[in-house]
Amino acid sequence: MNVSTIEDIKKLRDETGASPVKIKKALEEGGGDFEKAKALLNAWGAVKAGEKGERETHDGMIDFYIHPNAKSGVLLEIRCETDFVAKSPEFKNLAHEICLQIVALMPETVETLLIQPWVKDGTKTVKNLIEEATAKIGEKIEVKQFSRFEI
Repeated sequence: MNVSTIEDIKKLRDETGASPVKIKKALEEGGGDFEKAKALLNAWGAVKAGEKGERETHDGMIDFYIHPNAKSGVLLEIRCETDFVAKSPEFKNLAHEICLQIVALMPETVETLLIQPWVKDGTKTVKNLIEEATAKIGEKIEVKQFSRFEI
């Protein structure tokens, strides 16, 4: 019995960035249940991110965000393994999302930032967001430091 459809695979690919082969496997293991398959893919992503934990991040970027009221802003150092990934739209988007998080919830340390619920989806932490990006991009990603400014 084929439990996965092309539409399911495409939708999960758009949401998770996982390979079609992994998506099909997750749908099969989840008995065709879309949410179970998504949970499996997220769990596998966390495992993949953990496997990259010993790698060194020699590249990355400095990103910033200034709130439209010009009363608060963030300067963020986020690292990855290669220049290729540092220039990718996925990495830049992750950096922007983390800047928004810092402005909104005002963490004082990187450790505090990582355990905060993500402002756009309270079922995930910022650490989960980074793990998902690591699984999708294929490189270790880490927030090195940030500074938040407020008037």
